[in-house]
Amino acid sequence: MSTPATIQARVDSLLRNLPPASFAFVMASGITALGFRIIERDIISLTLLYCGIVGALLLVIATAGRLIRHRANVISDGQNPTKTFGFFTIVAAANVLGAYLSSAGFTGIAVTLFIVAALIWLVLTYLLPASILFGHGERSVMSDINGSWFLWVVGTQSVATACAITAPRFHPELLGSAAVGLWGVGIALYLLVATLVTLRMLINENSPTNLSPTYWIYMGATAISVLAGSRILLLPDELPIMATTGAFVSGMSYLLWALGLWWIPLLIIFGVWRHGVRRVPLKYEAALWSIVFPIGMYSVASMFYGIEKDLSFMTGLGQVGIWIAGVVWLLSTIAMLRTGMRWWNHGDREAAAKSTTTSSGV
Repeated sequence: MSTPATIQARVDSLLRNLPPASFAFVMASGITALGFRIIERDIISLTLLYCGIVGALLLVIATAGRLIRHRANVISDGQNPTKTFGFFTIVAAANVLGAYLSSAGFTGIAVTLFIVAALIWLVLTYLLPASILFGHGERSVMSDINGSWFLWVVGTQSVATACAITAPRFHPELLGSAAVGLWGVGIALYLLVATLVTLRMLINENSPTNLSPTYWIYMGATAISVLAGSRILLLPDELPIMATTGAFVSGMSYLLWALGLWWIPLLIIFGVWRHGVRRVPLKYEAALWSIVFPIGMYSVASMFYGIEKDLSFMTGLGQVGIWIAGVVWLLSTIAMLRTGMRWWNHGDREAAAKSTTTSSGV
């Protein structure tokens, strides 16, 4: 049985090893909840939303505790090219929850989340790349580049989406222009990151360990760019920024949607190679949320853009996709809970064995 000391030790271990990308669970839950809201499956939608909110609250507390108790680990993660862009999940998670709450009429809470996310993004978008550029010394970071770098794009496009959602209510010209500008920055970052990630895959060996589910963000980054574009297209046509860029946003969003669809079969091949050919066991890993979120985001983006442009095939694909995202979310959650229970029980067994050894005088 767990004692207060063992519980404290385990909590401290969780805080010390908390992944920077832990808010991906909130991203996955929030976007899947929004998708089910669009197709009017309210019970499923609210269940997912509550899971996302509870997860967000727990992770905020855990992140604050980690900053207080294990600040050196946080700084180390911020300087680690394989992990550092995971911090952008904080930005995307806040904006995804904000998007849902805004659609449900909770404007004040949504705007608060948008502002907090924008401020965090502003710090991270310059601090993290700078730490990589100036902190690697003579060692190349090329071998450290992975799919998590696309979270920089995801975070940026989530801020663009937040600006587009908020613009009709507050300062349309300013926020509308900011939304389009950030959307363009996000696309440029996608091209940059996609080039770097693809080069790494071509230059370095692709081991089963390296080819993790984070590569699904290849597709997820295009999907959230489509979502941001679809929200921008809802801005009034009389805004000067829409008169200047509206047609480009519309056309580019569709091309990005097509690119995302093209990625899906290749990403499935990656998974088959990893688990079927190289025999990596199928088990829970935090990177699984990097599959749930892109599928959910692609489905939501397809429905929003399809409705806006009256493209029924996109809307239908999104409606089917959100059920797939829901199933993958459920399987990932079950795997996460089972893994957590095994980890906790394993700690209890270790404590019992230690106690027995001590009492026997060994």
